[in-house]
Amino acid sequence: EDLILNRSDTATERLTILAQKTKGKKKSNIVDDQWCKLQPAERISHALVHGITDHIVKDIEELRQAGSVPLELIEGPLMDGMKIVGNLFGAGKMFLPQVVRSARVMKIAVEHLEPYLEAEKGKQSSRGKILLATVKGDVHDIGKNIVGVVLGCNNFEIIDLGVMVSAETILQTAKDKDVDIIGLSGLITPSLEEMVHVAKEMERLNFKNPILIGGATTSRLHTAVKIEPQYSGNIIHVSDASRSVTVVNNLMQKDKKESYTAFVKEQYESLRSDYKEKSKNTNLLSHQEALKNRFKIDWTNYTPIKPNAFKRLIFRNYSISELREYIDWTPFFKAWELPGRYPNVLSSTHTKKEAIKLFDDANAMLDKIITESLLEARAVFQLFHAQSIDDDVVLYADDSYTTKIATLHFLRTQKEKTGRSNISLADFIAPQNSGVQDYIGLFTVTAGINTEQTICNRFEKHDEYGQIMLKLLADRLAEAFAERLHQLIRKKYWGYAQDEQLSNDELIKESYQGIRPAPGYPACPDHLEKKTIFEILDIVNQIGVSLTEKCAMIPTASVAGYYFANEEAKYFSVGKLTKDQIIDYAKRKEMSVKEIEKWLAPYLAYQ
Repeated sequence: EDLILNRSDTATERLTILAQKTKGKKKSNIVDDQWCKLQPAERISHALVHGITDHIVKDIEELRQAGSVPLELIEGPLMDGMKIVGNLFGAGKMFLPQVVRSARVMKIAVEHLEPYLEAEKGKQSSRGKILLATVKGDVHDIGKNIVGVVLGCNNFEIIDLGVMVSAETILQTAKDKDVDIIGLSGLITPSLEEMVHVAKEMERLNFKNPILIGGATTSRLHTAVKIEPQYSGNIIHVSDASRSVTVVNNLMQKDKKESYTAFVKEQYESLRSDYKEKSKNTNLLSHQEALKNRFKIDWTNYTPIKPNAFKRLIFRNYSISELREYIDWTPFFKAWELPGRYPNVLSSTHTKKEAIKLFDDANAMLDKIITESLLEARAVFQLFHAQSIDDDVVLYADDSYTTKIATLHFLRTQKEKTGRSNISLADFIAPQNSGVQDYIGLFTVTAGINTEQTICNRFEKHDEYGQIMLKLLADRLAEAFAERLHQLIRKKYWGYAQDEQLSNDELIKESYQGIRPAPGYPACPDHLEKKTIFEILDIVNQIGVSLTEKCAMIPTASVAGYYFANEEAKYFSVGKLTKDQIIDYAKRKEMSVKEIEKWLAPYLAYQ
C-alpha cells in the first residue's frame, strides 16, 4: 500500500525484503519435530545446537529423575552439545547469533541443575578461568559480552567485571580468582592508553597472565607498537569473537602455547619494524607549513545560508517508529559477524537462513520497543554564528559577531602530498578576517534512555541474546536519529537544502550537502571536545546523557557532533601529528602538552 500510494521512501526496499523472506516460505513452515522422538540425551544436544529452549528443562529433569547425576548431565549431554556448537562455529558452519542462542539454552539448563549441584557438592569443571573487563573510563560492553558468551560455550569459566573497571580492580580480581587469562576491551581511543597502563602495572607487579586485547578502536598494529613492549608476558590482539576461541585454546594447551606465542611475538616484532620504517618515510609538514597549505574556499563568491532559527531545540520521546525507517542495517549484521551488506545479506546463499531469522528477531524486538516504550529517544541541537581563526572555530551569540560564546578546537592534517591540501574542519567555516558571516551546529542524540532498566526488568539473566539485541538496536536507533535530525537540519531548521529528496539508501551513502563529524573520530579525534558540546547545550540536564572521565557517553547509544553546511565540507582523517602541532593545540586549549599527548596518543608521529 505504501509503495502504491508513494507514502514512504523505503516502501520499495521493504517490499523487496518481504519477497526475499517469503520466497519458499511454505516449505520452511513445516515443523521438523522428528528430533522430539530422540532419546533425552540426544534431544538435549539437539536443543543446544539449534538454540531451542522449549523443552530443555523437561528433558534435563527427565534424565535427572531417571538417576543421572547433575554434574554428569552438565559434563555429558550438555557439554557434548556445546562441543558441537564450538566445532561448527570454528569451522564457519554456524554464525554468532546461533552460538548466543545456544548459550541461552545451556544457561537455562545449568541454572535448573544448580540447586541439585549444591546439594551434592558438585562443581562443574572448566577448561580455565578468563577475566574480562571494559577498561576504566569506557562503558561499551557489547563486544566483550559476545566474547564471554562464545568462550563460555567452549567450557571456559568467565569472570566478567563489567565496564569502567580500574587497573587495580582488574589485577586484584585476577589474583584473588587465580585466573588464567585477562581480556581487556574498549571502544574509545582513550581506552588504548588505559590498556597500556594495565600492561605496565602487570609488568610492575610481576604478573605472567596472557592479555587479550579487543574492541573496535584496537588493532594488531597498536597492540604490537604500543602495548606489547610494556609487558614481558604474552599480549594478543583478538579481532572478533570467532577468533577468541582459537586464541584461548592455543594459550591454554601446553603443547601449543610456546610455539603459538613465539609466532605471535615474531609477528608483532615484524609489525613494529615495518611501522618504524614507514614512519621514517612519511613526509610530514610542520604545523605552520600545513596551515599555509590549508584547504582553500573562495569566500568572496560564497554566501552561507543563514539558519531559520538559532534557538536551542530539545526533543524528548521522539518517535522510535519514525526512526526505524532510517536504520542502517549493515553495521547491525556486522556486529553479529554476519558478512555482507544489507539487504544482500538476506539473500546470500551462505548467510540467508540465519540473516533472515536475525532480521525477524530484530524487527520483533523493535515492535516490542515501540509498543511497550522500552527505550526513549532524545536529542538537543543548536545552530550558532561562527567564524574560524586558523584551526579554531569561534561561536558567537548573534550576528554582530562580537559576543563570544565558546571556541571549538580542531586539528590539521600534516602529511605532505603533491597537489593535496592539509585540511582542518575549521577550513569549512569562513575565516574571521574574510568578513563573511558563517554558521555551525552542535548536537547530541540518544536512543539509549532506559536501556539498562529494560535489561534488568525485562530479560532473564541468561538471555544474552535478547540483551545484546536490545543494545545493538539502541545503537542503530541512535545512529538513525542522528541521520534523521541531520535531515531536518538541512531541510527545515537551517534550511540550506529545503528541496532535498533522498531515499534512505542515499542518506546512508551521505549523498547530501554538509557533514556531521563527531569528536573522537578521525577528522576531530579529541574526545575532550565533547565537553564543550555538553556544556554549551547543557546536555546532562536537557536529555540525561553524561560523560565518563574518559569522555565515553552514557547511555552508550548516543551520538554527539557538529553540523557543517558548506558544500565543500568532507570527511577525512587527520593522520599523524607532529609535536609542534601538539604544542600549539595544547596552548589553544590551555592544557599541558603531556595531557594532550595522552588523549591523542594514537595520532602522535613521535614517541
